[in-house]
Amino acid sequence: MKQEIAISVAVFLLTIVVNTKGLYAQTHQSALGNTYQNPLPVELADPYVLQVKGDKYYMYGTGGVAKNGFAAYSSTDLVNWKNEGQVYYAANENGWSDSTSAWNGAYWAPEVYQHKGKFYLFYSAQWGMNPNKEVENFRIGVAVADNPTGPFIDLNNKPVFDPGYPVIDANVLFDNGKAYLYYSRCCYKHAVESEVAAWAKQKGWFDAIEESWVYGVELKPDFSGVIGDPVLLLRPPVKMDDKQAEWESRSVTSKEVNRRWTEGSVAFKKGNTYYMMYSANYFGGKNYAVGYATSKHPLGPFTKAANNPVLQKNVEKGGVVTGTGHNSITYSPDGKEMYCVYHARTSATGEQRVVFIDRMKILKNGMLIVEGPTTARQSAPAASK
Repeated sequence: MKQEIAISVAVFLLTIVVNTKGLYAQTHQSALGNTYQNPLPVELADPYVLQVKGDKYYMYGTGGVAKNGFAAYSSTDLVNWKNEGQVYYAANENGWSDSTSAWNGAYWAPEVYQHKGKFYLFYSAQWGMNPNKEVENFRIGVAVADNPTGPFIDLNNKPVFDPGYPVIDANVLFDNGKAYLYYSRCCYKHAVESEVAAWAKQKGWFDAIEESWVYGVELKPDFSGVIGDPVLLLRPPVKMDDKQAEWESRSVTSKEVNRRWTEGSVAFKKGNTYYMMYSANYFGGKNYAVGYATSKHPLGPFTKAANNPVLQKNVEKGGVVTGTGHNSITYSPDGKEMYCVYHARTSATGEQRVVFIDRMKILKNGMLIVEGPTTARQSAPAASK
């Protein structure tokens, strides 16, 4: 009898243990279901996220599964992403680029905007018209589609405009009935005198330092060209005692390369202030980082923020992330939280650029803060009700 009672008690206790473990597992899985962790399982560079109201999010970027064009991913929660395949092909009926040129045509940094019932894709590529056989013959194009997953067809069989120098990283701001195009003039054949350049030459490292600068210009309403002349908005510091010089010059001061970048700009408006985030340093290196500037007008003048950089590598603090840059911004499904979407590298991903998404805030004093880079599990973006 005692043996039977002992067996019954053991079975009862085992049942409790099993049920408790099951309850823990369910709770643990439920918690994981409301969290996410960087990097996301999306191998793209220069990520841009479009939120289509009443539908979902769409992410575009450089590389991935696309060949001579661009691919897209879709999501309802900013965490789980579905591969939508290639949405733009360079060989469309109005294609103007040269996919046989350097970097396989350099199909870079696509951004898609919903405007008057259509979807417009702005991107960079090598222009087929290249009589001087320039290695970097980048220009900006725009293609249109009825859906965010394409197919996108170029509006015209030529770039939006030709400023006379190579340009990349198109970004568009719609404001007060006008559209403004921001872009980066490439470093290519753009040697600039500065105290940093003189310092590097004196050390015998580099004979000259080339720079890329961010410009802005108003777009024609049909995106067929520009209105007026481009305006210089951002450039690397000229003097070494400039508070921005240290972080924006790391590619040079680390003897990495003879170029200083100002690229990957993204402009948005909060209240009466225009914000422009931008990336500096070598895009292929560990020092790639993000800063921002503010203005009271979409075409400047812009003033760089004192708390720059707002996003940078964290390996010196025990982290595993480097090469943080070329970001876009988006909002949580409930519209209450702002997010910075960017690419980076980790010790595990090596040279592969992967997508990160971290919370960002605009404080009451106007200061912009990015809460990243992170690799720890954290709460997922809040869902819409």
